[in-house]
Amino acid sequence: MTHTHNHGENASARQLSIVLGLVGTFLVVEVVYGLLSGSLALLSDAGHMLTDAAALALSLFAIKMGQRPADKQRTFGYRRAEILAAALNAGVLLAIGIYILYEAYLRLRSPVEVQTTPMLIVAVLGLIVNVISARLLVAGSAGSLNVKSAYLEVLGDLLGSVAVIVGALIIRFTGLEWIDPVLGALIGLWVIPRTWTLLRSSINVLMEGVPEGLNLNALRSELSGLPGVSEVHDLHVWSVTSGQHNLTAHLVCQSPPADLLERVQAVARRYDLGHSTVQIEAPGLHAEDGDDHEHDHGELHP
Repeated sequence: MTHTHNHGENASARQLSIVLGLVGTFLVVEVVYGLLSGSLALLSDAGHMLTDAAALALSLFAIKMGQRPADKQRTFGYRRAEILAAALNAGVLLAIGIYILYEAYLRLRSPVEVQTTPMLIVAVLGLIVNVISARLLVAGSAGSLNVKSAYLEVLGDLLGSVAVIVGALIIRFTGLEWIDPVLGALIGLWVIPRTWTLLRSSINVLMEGVPEGLNLNALRSELSGLPGVSEVHDLHVWSVTSGQHNLTAHLVCQSPPADLLERVQAVARRYDLGHSTVQIEAPGLHAEDGDDHEHDHGELHP
């Protein structure tokens, strides 16, 4: 499992490195031409590109940190760095989206002349860069909140490039300057809810919440139904990072069967829980003595 996880991380790191090179190069071009053309849609897209570059760099750093082995201070290692990076990236992108909406409001009140030729050229180049970047990151985004944060930002830029192209063509043929800030606002409105979802998922991991999609009541019911188990308490399920979920539980048993731990391990696997620690207690022991009593326990390390 560890070998497979590391292989996936290395593949994600290579993809992120390539995308960072593409985005970083194009960012300089987009900022220059955005200022020359006076296009808010182009500048807002450049703002997304800037967050992309920072997000990609941070994501790469998080992957390298996550590959460091556990030590005496951090027994789970440094894999939580991935979630910290995802949360930070989501927070920055959320702030950028809100700023774009505000800037669009100001531009609607005081329109600015837009030069469509550089706007169109740069937007087409940006679309090409974003399509390549999105295709590189889409596979890794399914299994990592860190990569997903970078993917969402690239996807937002892809949409932004399309919007800028459409806006440049409309302005060129109709002269409707207000199209530019409206498109900039639409980009912000598209990005904000998706960023909020990512931020909420990251915070759930940082707060050691139940992994999304896991039914805790169903898990408790399955554990309670195991042979010899009369009660389940102190049940905790949380994620260290994307795809790495843990379980701890106390099982009250009068006469635990010899294969009880193996049965618990089988239940844990069905819920994609990779590391399980189980404490077995005699009836009434928890109620009388609380958590400080020394109990016999067993550990599962799939």
